[in-house]
Amino acid sequence: MLEGLIVKGVGGFYYVETASGIYQCRARGLFKKQGVTPMVGDRVQIDLTEEEEVEGYVTAIHPRRNSFIRPPIANIDLLLVVAACRHPAPNIRLIDRFLVMAEMSDTPVVLCFNKADIARDEEIENLKEIYENSFEMMFLSAKTGDGIDALAARTAGMQVALAGPSGVGKSTILNHLCKSAAAVTGEVSRKTRRGRHTTRHAEVFPMDRGGKVFDTPGFTSFDILEASEEDLAGYYPEMRPFLGQCRFDNCRHIKEPDCMVRDAVEKGLISEERYASYVSQIEEIRNRNPYL
Repeated sequence: MLEGLIVKGVGGFYYVETASGIYQCRARGLFKKQGVTPMVGDRVQIDLTEEEEVEGYVTAIHPRRNSFIRPPIANIDLLLVVAACRHPAPNIRLIDRFLVMAEMSDTPVVLCFNKADIARDEEIENLKEIYENSFEMMFLSAKTGDGIDALAARTAGMQVALAGPSGVGKSTILNHLCKSAAAVTGEVSRKTRRGRHTTRHAEVFPMDRGGKVFDTPGFTSFDILEASEEDLAGYYPEMRPFLGQCRFDNCRHIKEPDCMVRDAVEKGLISEERYASYVSQIEEIRNRNPYL
């Protein structure tokens, strides 16, 4: 029996890195019966089919610190939510979905805005006004290398995942952090401003300064927002100081009178863009559960 880390999962096979090498494994049937699926990032135990072989079976999964459904990864120390300052323009609603996902799993976040070299000062200031009081932010240029050293120092020795829409430079950033990663970067389509080549599966690479980076599939949207209506506001850090202060205990901060969250928005204490994302997500959750 060996212990290792799942560094890639493709087509029902899990590639487990151990002290003696990487083994291609399948999961034992008991996991399916228990409704458990191994994830990239899981610490696992494996049994080899034969001593001389490089194949085996995953027989046990160690307890997870955190996990995500989309993408299916586990045990993340830091989530890098990557967006572009422009080309493509930052999609605040989509960024906020990633941030809710991170908050739900209690995972620290750094917001990385790439392509800062082509952004106007007012575009950068606008992004800061939206996020800097709630999340750690970094502005960089994967093309010129500006800000990459600071990012490498921030992530050294950690297990880090990259998440964000296509075409924002995740693969190029990955290649900066990990020279051995044979990620396909490709050009951005002139017509759609989105990446032509996207990662198809989650995979772990060793970073040059220590630690590991998870390359995850590029997303343009999530199929389902996993948060519940009653819990959603708690996943917005800037809203938390005002929760429990509204007239109604079950205030959803949409149209209710004497709502302290809406009052904070009007006073500029909460970004209008972030609040618009919250309202949009509440509507989505209600449409998903029309009888609630």
